Amino acid sequence: MKGATTAMVAMNKQMAPTKQAKVIKEFQKQSAQLDMTIEMMSEAIDETLDKDEAEEETEDLTNQVLDEIGVGVASQLSSAPKGRIATKTAAPTTVNNKNDSESTEVDDLERRLASLRRI
Repeated sequence: MKGATTAMVAMNKQMAPTKQAKVIKEFQKQSAQLDMTIEMMSEAIDETLDKDEAEEETEDLTNQVLDEIGVGVASQLSSAPKGRIATKTAAPTTVNNKNDSESTEVDDLERRLASLRRI
């Protein structure tokens, strides 16, 4: 029994229980601080990822308002002219042809402008 007591006294001197208690308290403090930091970072990441949902909600709300005031992009696009615009491939060679082609180009541009105004 005396040997066990001597061993325990020697162990207490080496381990210094008060010093170990301080180390444990510091560890608990640092662990709690780490938990709070992790929680804050998780919330920040979640908020950042939720911004995508906010953009979708904003787009939905914008579409709802546009629908309420009668602006329909799809309906306007369906009435837009389709197909390719005709272009002239050969350059006019004479002055008369040049004047005629300029007047037809102007007429063509005026017709296109009028059709755009109707939309």
